[in-house]
Amino acid sequence: MLHSDFQHRRSQLLSKISGSTAIFRAAPYAVMHNDVEYNFRQDSAFYYLTGFNESDAVAVFAPHHDEHNYILFVQPKDRAKETWSGRRVGVDAAKEYYGADIVYPIADLDEHLPKYLEKADKLYYHFGIDEAFNTRILKQYQSGIRQHDRKGTGPLSIEDPMTVMNGLRLHKSDYELSLIRKAVEIAAEAHNLAIEKRKPGLYEYELQAEIEMLFRRHGGMGPAYPSIVASGANSCILHYVENDRQMQDNELLLIDAGCSFDYYNSDITRTYPVGNKFTPEQRILYELVLKAQLAAIEKIKPGNPWNEFHDTSVRVITEGLMELGLIVGEIDEVIKDEKYKPFFMHGTGHWLGLDVHDVGGRKTGDLWHTFAPNQVITAEPGIYIGPDFEPLEGQPAIPDRWLGIGIRVEDDILVTTDGNEVLTAAVPKTIEALERV
Repeated sequence: MLHSDFQHRRSQLLSKISGSTAIFRAAPYAVMHNDVEYNFRQDSAFYYLTGFNESDAVAVFAPHHDEHNYILFVQPKDRAKETWSGRRVGVDAAKEYYGADIVYPIADLDEHLPKYLEKADKLYYHFGIDEAFNTRILKQYQSGIRQHDRKGTGPLSIEDPMTVMNGLRLHKSDYELSLIRKAVEIAAEAHNLAIEKRKPGLYEYELQAEIEMLFRRHGGMGPAYPSIVASGANSCILHYVENDRQMQDNELLLIDAGCSFDYYNSDITRTYPVGNKFTPEQRILYELVLKAQLAAIEKIKPGNPWNEFHDTSVRVITEGLMELGLIVGEIDEVIKDEKYKPFFMHGTGHWLGLDVHDVGGRKTGDLWHTFAPNQVITAEPGIYIGPDFEPLEGQPAIPDRWLGIGIRVEDDILVTTDGNEVLTAAVPKTIEALERV
C-alpha cells in the first residue's frame, strides 16, 4: 500500500473544497522525436494526491457525493499494449493499492463524470496544455450549467485547484522531508565527488557523467533538472547545459546539479577552481557571494517575510561591488534603480519540493509570504560578469581582469521552529575547503 501521507493529503483537499468537485489529470507522454517518447514524469499535483505513476489517468474528488469521494479513471490491463510500453496497474489493482473509493476505465470518463458534478457548487480544474481535454471538461461544465437551470444544482464557477493545492504543498510532512533529505544526501555525495575529481583537461561532460551515475547508483530517478557543469566563461550563463567544453587551469567551475528521489528534489550549486587555487579576482568575488549567502540564510526563519532574505543578499552584493569600484552611486539609489542587476539578475531562492521551483508563491497581493516551519527553500545569490559584459549607462567599464567570472553558491534550507537547518551542509563552500594545497 502507499504511504499514509497520500491519504492525509486527500483528506486535507476534500475538507478544503467542501461542496465542490476537483478534477486532476495525469501528465501526458511527451514526444522527443518522431515516435520516441521522453521518460514519463507524472504531474506533480496529480502525484501528490494519488501516488499513481501512469499517464492517461484522471483523479476526481467529490466530498459531497454520497458514496465516492475519491474516484480514479485509469487505463485497463491490456496484454498486447503492455508488451510494448510496460505494465499497467489496471482498474482492480488501482482501487486496492491506491485507495480510491471506485476506479473506472479511462474510456468511461465522460459517462461517469456527470454524477460527480451534479451536486457540486464549484468545479476545480487546472487548464493544461491539452486543448482537447480542456474542451472535454468545459463541455461537462456547460452541461452542468444547463442542469442547474433545470434542477437547481451543478457547478456555477470554475477555479484553479492550485489556489488550494499550493498552500498544502508548501508545508512539508515528515515523510516528504525524509525524501528531500535522501535527495540531498545523494546530491551532496555527487558534488563532493566532483570537487575531488575536477582538474584541468577534463571535459565538463565527464564530471556530469560522474554526478548523474551516482544519482542512479543510489536509487535516484536521475537529475532533478538538466545538470549545469560550467567552466570558465560558461559559468556566466545561468542555465548552461551544453557541458561540452574542456576545462582549463586558472578558471572557475560552477556545478549546479540536484537529484530527484521518489519525485522529491535537491538543488545544489558550488563554484570552485578547476585547478588548485582561486585567482585574486575570483577569490574576492567568491568571498562576496558567500558573505551574501550566509547573511541571507540568517534571515530564513519563522515569521520573516520572503523579501527580507533576498533584499539582504542584494545589499551585501551591491555594497561589495561598489567597494570594488564596479558600481558607482549612492547605495540606496543603486538598489532602488536595480543597477546591481547586470551582475545579479535572479532571485536569491525558490521553494523546493516535488518541483524544483516548487509551488507556494512569494506574495499575496501586496503582502509578502512569511516563512513557517517545514518549508524548504534554496538560498543562491550569485555574481556574473560575462566576457561581453556591458555596464549600464553611467556605470564604469569593467576591467578585463574581472571578465569571464561567474559565481553562485546554493544550499537547500529547511525552516525549523526556531530558525533553519542547512540540509546541504555536507558539501563544503569555504575557500579553505575548496582549494587544494
